[in-house]
Amino acid sequence: MSSYNESLETTLIVTSTRGHSEIKTGAVNVPIYLSSTFHQESFDDFGPYDYSRSGNPTREALEKTIAELEGGTRGLAFASGIAAISSAFMLLSSGDHIVITKDVYGGTFRFVTEVLPRFGIEHTFADFTNIEAITNAIQPNTKLIYIETPSNPCLGITDIAAVVELAKSSDCLTFLDNTFMTPIYQRPLDLGVDIVLHSATKFLSGHSDIIAGLAVTKEEDLGNRLAFIQNSFGAILGAQDSFSLIQGIKTLSVRFEKSAQSAQKVANYLNGHNLVEKVFFPGLSTHPGYETHNKQSSSAGAVLSFRLPNKSIAKAFIENVKIPVFAVSLGGVESILSYPAQMSHAAMPKAEREKRGITDGLLRFSVGLENVDDLIADFAQALEVASKQNQKVGI
Repeated sequence: MSSYNESLETTLIVTSTRGHSEIKTGAVNVPIYLSSTFHQESFDDFGPYDYSRSGNPTREALEKTIAELEGGTRGLAFASGIAAISSAFMLLSSGDHIVITKDVYGGTFRFVTEVLPRFGIEHTFADFTNIEAITNAIQPNTKLIYIETPSNPCLGITDIAAVVELAKSSDCLTFLDNTFMTPIYQRPLDLGVDIVLHSATKFLSGHSDIIAGLAVTKEEDLGNRLAFIQNSFGAILGAQDSFSLIQGIKTLSVRFEKSAQSAQKVANYLNGHNLVEKVFFPGLSTHPGYETHNKQSSSAGAVLSFRLPNKSIAKAFIENVKIPVFAVSLGGVESILSYPAQMSHAAMPKAEREKRGITDGLLRFSVGLENVDDLIADFAQALEVASKQNQKVGI
């Protein structure tokens, strides 16, 4: 992570009422600038910072870091992942149309279906595992193709390069939610995507201690337009959380590599269990997007989903598993087990969830840093209990 060279030249501001001096400290960590406003030395020529909504040195260090990691020109740090996503959507205008993957995070679904229509922005959901379906969904007023790959929660895979080619031929922008892969394992801007989005709450932070969102643009002009939206809405990440996120990113590579290795072993185990109906994980050769994912990503990641027969069996499993946290979110050092139907995709009506394969027996598992053999043993005992319940009720 060479993005932190600048921190070796950081400075400490010692402030009086009207004056200050810069003292070089050689600190290896970026200072936390807990200041809402900044003194200006000149009446006619303001410095680079005036008000922290418009720019803060700690946040800027984070934004430069994510831009470098993604290979982009401009990074922006937001108060949450959905703040980054919704701000990016605000680049559109009334009368515009979006083609969006049908297997999408519930918060994005809610924003696209309930907020954007109030501003005259239309949408069409499509199966993004099928390029023909995306092509057929494009309309004369389509201005954006929105991608999640792997998608949440069923880990559908979209051919990024193919969609980018289609978008360029249709004069559309492309946005891609890269939360599941991070720039460690997938670099969408290199494949031509215009804006990459992150819920940095997840793997980038890695410690389940902050809420944050990030956006990176491929072109400077687009970055400036998004920065205008951010400043106008004020959906910025505070200095303290920016610092925490910088610290999390420093350990991203080693954390993610360990979790991804464990996820592969857990997926292999679940794929061979007779109570598990299906495992959704691009690291399995039986996954329909296996080859496409391997072409554009260097790891299968650390999130998988699996389908149990019904809600009661899923409930029995959750109530008997001991190691994972049962909670919303993913990407922490602790393993997190989620129930999409009532957590990440609760905003999606039941009929819409079922169309997307989000059944009442579907569970999503984000693999943490615990010993993988302990995780598998824990799953084994919980599945045994659930299996006995299954036999008892005669399902």
